Amino acid sequence: MTELLRTPVWEPARQEPLLTREWLVTNGLGGYASGTVAGAVTRRYHGLLVAALPAPLGRTVMLNHLAEELRLPGGTAVSLGSIESSTGIELPGATFFADFHLDSGLPVWRYRVDGFVMEKRILMPHAQNTVMVMYRLLEGSGRVRLRLRPSVHVRGYEDPVDLPLDRTCRLAVIGDRYEIHSENAELPPLRFVQRGGENPALVVMPQHHTAIAYRIERDRGYAAVGHLWSPGYLRAELTHAAPVALVASTEPWSTILGMPPDLALQIELDRKRLLISLAPAPARDGVAAELVLAADQFITTPAGRVAEQARAQAAGRELRTVIAGYHWFTDWGRDTMISLEGLTLCTGRYREASDILRTFAAYVRDGLIPNMFPDHATEGLYHTADATLWFFHAADRYVRYTGDRSLITDLLPAFVDIVNHHLDGTHFGIRIDPDDGLMRQGADGYQLTWMDAKVEDWVVTPRRGKAVELNALWYNALRLLERWCRDAGDTDTAESMDRHAARAYDSFNARFWYDEGQYLYDVVDGENGADSACRPNQIFAVSLDHPVLARARWNAVIEVVRTRLLTPVGLRSLAPGHPDYQPKYYGDLRARDAAYHQGTVWGWLIGPFIDAWLRCHPEDREGARKMLAGLVDHLDEFGVGTIAEIFDAEEPYTPRGCIAQAWSVAEVLRCWVGTEPTS
Repeated sequence: MTELLRTPVWEPARQEPLLTREWLVTNGLGGYASGTVAGAVTRRYHGLLVAALPAPLGRTVMLNHLAEELRLPGGTAVSLGSIESSTGIELPGATFFADFHLDSGLPVWRYRVDGFVMEKRILMPHAQNTVMVMYRLLEGSGRVRLRLRPSVHVRGYEDPVDLPLDRTCRLAVIGDRYEIHSENAELPPLRFVQRGGENPALVVMPQHHTAIAYRIERDRGYAAVGHLWSPGYLRAELTHAAPVALVASTEPWSTILGMPPDLALQIELDRKRLLISLAPAPARDGVAAELVLAADQFITTPAGRVAEQARAQAAGRELRTVIAGYHWFTDWGRDTMISLEGLTLCTGRYREASDILRTFAAYVRDGLIPNMFPDHATEGLYHTADATLWFFHAADRYVRYTGDRSLITDLLPAFVDIVNHHLDGTHFGIRIDPDDGLMRQGADGYQLTWMDAKVEDWVVTPRRGKAVELNALWYNALRLLERWCRDAGDTDTAESMDRHAARAYDSFNARFWYDEGQYLYDVVDGENGADSACRPNQIFAVSLDHPVLARARWNAVIEVVRTRLLTPVGLRSLAPGHPDYQPKYYGDLRARDAAYHQGTVWGWLIGPFIDAWLRCHPEDREGARKMLAGLVDHLDEFGVGTIAEIFDAEEPYTPRGCIAQAWSVAEVLRCWVGTEPTS
């Protein structure tokens, strides 16, 4: 795995994998570098430096592209980079491509040209908005001249690619250092410097690249033709003894120059090896170790929340959160709580797990944790009905792994307050129905569950009413809180939680069973009554630590989910045969959102399915692990070394959406470790 394309790709038919495989490097702040293996930019989100800047700037594409040219001793010039134009794409570097692989999660390319072999690596020093592109000559006799032409279109990473170029963008030269200044005074300059090599120089030769085509943006229905500007090119002679690196950054020069590229690489490799060593034994090699490194990409200190970080540090902890997915998600409460076990507990990062839980506890408002934080803001949005209930689950898993009950002691008042707000009613129609003790939710223009696709005023999967997974989570939260209160000596509150839980259990089993289909309704008391659509949400009634579904019905639900929803890469969001079922996720935003939860496969759902399967078949760990095989194979496609957000509902189960999704990685890692063969 993660050793892709190790044969030459001279044939045109072999060029496509270079464009469909993408790499990702992150910096622990939410910033990243990412592109295709070919070097072409195919998304607006691609860039060698997408810096995580304080609000209201947010993530900003600072360095878009780097064209590479080798000039051999005999004078032959070879281009290794590529930019796609509106008239088509050429991949000159494909002829010389030798292989691509990951070294401790970092991307490495090798090119073979007339007896010379050159290696390229990309890294981002942790907690810096800095990228280093490093070149080394591995084979060949003589000197090779390397030319690097950086190109920019400074813009927000969500901004369309056809925004006008900054015509006042200017280059400043400070000795052997360079700065590109934007007309926006709030933006830091892009600082870059060439390190190493012999006879280095910058040739100022401005160039506009016009009509750059972004093929994935075109396929997704967005503006797909843009422009880039380059101030010139850097050149240096590359020898065995003199590697070359381009360092680009928004950090101060003292930070940029304070760590030579070779040292930065060693520090980053050591950091990653430390992550592996900290993980429990079953996660220290093979697939699990690869997923441990993938998990690291999502755990961040949000760059823009300076005041909150100061308060956290004053309290002796760090502000920590989880990026839900790359390239375009920020931190989401639901995704964070679902992912917490796989990302932090299965990897031995217990302190960070505690920091994440305490960070979100500080955000509780009116009985809710935030649904998400917009990229350009410091305040969260609270339009979610399930994230807060997942908070209980995540806290319980933390205690199970660590034995640290102080977290529950500290957060117990917040958990009691959350339940009381749900009993009394809070925002967006979230409340417990006094008639049956079940949780209901709904508000005009909002989709409050994880099935949250919405296009303008169209809520694609309206689930107002009493959703099956919300009530499974509500029952689980009540049982957890009951135990925590008993442990704390608060018998009265514990007894109250027990009564609410018993009522919810009885009502759930009386209301949600769909006898004709032998599975659970997706929603009851909805806008159109009970919804019998066969969806994966019912699996949580079995998979959670405190199942709300009566034991006699577990096998029936699991069998329906297995036969109608299970695929090699996760669970379908809707069973085939339903009038709204969509087998593929593609097209413009409206078409994609129409399919997002209407059949599209979600990789993360393999986790709760395996939990439910092992609850009924505890001896079948081998069979459960086989259910992960398709997702493990997927590590070598799409986002290399990580796991996609979603997949088409039918073969070949094409990966779609984000190339790297936190809960996909977290749940596969959790289940892989949990199905470790016993000796």
